[in-house]
Amino acid sequence: MGKEKEREKKSSSLESGSYNYKMFSFFNRKFKINEVEPPSDVNKAFSLFTDDGSTHMTAEQLRRFMSVHQCEVSTRLEDAQNIIEQVVNRRHHITKFARHTLNIEDFFYFLLSDDLNGPIRTQVHHDMSAPLSHYFIYTGHNSYLTGNQLSSDCSEVPIIKALQNGVRVIELDLWPSKDEILVLHGRTLTTPVSFIQCLTSIKEYAFVSSPYPVIITLEDHLTPELQAKAADMITQTFETMLYYPESDLTEFPSPESLKYRIMISTKPPKEYLEVRSKDASEDESSPKDDSDASESDQEDEDFKSLQAGVSGYKRLITIHAGKPKGSLKTALKEVTDQVRRLSLSEHQLEKLASSHGLDIVRFTQRNILRVYPKGTRFTSSNYKPTIGWMHGAQMVAFNMQGYGKSLWLMHGMFRANGGCGYVIKPDILTRSADELFDPKATLLPVQKTLKVKIYMGDGWRLDFKHTHFDAYSPPDFYTKIFIVGVPADEAKKKTKIIEDDWCPVWDEEFSFPLTVPELALLRIEVREYDMSEKDDFGGQTCLPVPELRTGFRSVPLHDKKGVKHKNVRLLM
Repeated sequence: MGKEKEREKKSSSLESGSYNYKMFSFFNRKFKINEVEPPSDVNKAFSLFTDDGSTHMTAEQLRRFMSVHQCEVSTRLEDAQNIIEQVVNRRHHITKFARHTLNIEDFFYFLLSDDLNGPIRTQVHHDMSAPLSHYFIYTGHNSYLTGNQLSSDCSEVPIIKALQNGVRVIELDLWPSKDEILVLHGRTLTTPVSFIQCLTSIKEYAFVSSPYPVIITLEDHLTPELQAKAADMITQTFETMLYYPESDLTEFPSPESLKYRIMISTKPPKEYLEVRSKDASEDESSPKDDSDASESDQEDEDFKSLQAGVSGYKRLITIHAGKPKGSLKTALKEVTDQVRRLSLSEHQLEKLASSHGLDIVRFTQRNILRVYPKGTRFTSSNYKPTIGWMHGAQMVAFNMQGYGKSLWLMHGMFRANGGCGYVIKPDILTRSADELFDPKATLLPVQKTLKVKIYMGDGWRLDFKHTHFDAYSPPDFYTKIFIVGVPADEAKKKTKIIEDDWCPVWDEEFSFPLTVPELALLRIEVREYDMSEKDDFGGQTCLPVPELRTGFRSVPLHDKKGVKHKNVRLLM
């Protein structure tokens, strides 16, 4: 990585106050380490909220800054005092009783601390009492796979990782193996993992990151005998954690009412059991000789036991799934008393959306729509999730083990609402039919204008080797900003390149007019300019626009897989 790789390996060292880069073993290039200083806007804000000429900000002045400039009107004096104590203790290792004010360097440190001054709220704050169909739900696809769709291992590890990251819908593909139930991607070379191992892991990790319900979607390829066995495994593993209704649902319950509960979603068992039952009753009316009687009685007992087991399996299903009896277009328009789940591939959704977008939105007001990746995504790549969200799809299922820009958008959406895995859909997707949102509409009025100012970045020198980006000099960083949402709102902007600086100062402002801000995401990506090769990756994040907090904010950046860097962040 870095510039001019074809040349011999170089070394660099960090001297006091400068970086020393060695070239060809005998040339030295020295670069001074620039002191990270507060931007002029930060200095102005500090002066504005302190007394004229004062070099320190009191707790009351900080509270007023938080309330007026940062628009955190609920900030109490105790909250401001707590911030001061944490900052002073971190910077000066002074006990909380020794100092009760911030100087300008402390104030700047506070603004750059994402745990104290992050870009979005970290608590659950959406209404959680609406039906499940009114939420976008963090959904995994083939949750057991560790890598690609064709030959990777199946394991409980990616399931655990997904739950730790806030995913609320786990998908398991069930296949028979003699008397055992295995989880694997059928008709591929993936190595299996046992069903009971997956259930045990889900039970242990279901609520480590969120108290809201976990939904297990089962792709069931089992015999009736093994369906009965699966029902026993599920009930014995989850016990009182398992939720299932006494009768078919006419409205989904709310996430709030299902806290710490686990639900099953799959197709009900095949109806041929009813036919078999009918055949058995007809056999009873036909004459039998004595030698067949005992054998027939035993078969009847076995069948009744099997029927009871399959009936028990069906009883555990809270969210009924299944393919429509007619066309997809008919299924979307069909009105039934019972609520249900319908699954579409990304390709099917795109095709239907072009002609029946309003029907999809209407369907998702009461029912659940799951969208999954097309079968040719062998490398576990993902599709653009916004088309699903625009049409109200609750379960936009993703391969969580991969990485890429689409997955960054998924991470961004579910940073909302405290990262609990449930994001309430905007009113435009749940309101009455005569005011229904049309995803194809293009001439929509601008509802809001998002103004974003990028001041500076810091932390790369702490998280990366000095030669990571460039073997001969400090990096040349620039930032790209994207709005992702409805087509009318999509936009991208770019800052200038700051050369040879580990702490780039851009001080640039951008405006984005938004017609549907409720569905907009702000994607941020830092790159390091390379004249001879592809620009190096310097970090990324994605944030839900409705959740953005006003004012100076510290925005932490993540690596390509979505793992947060320890120190890299932007002041915005």
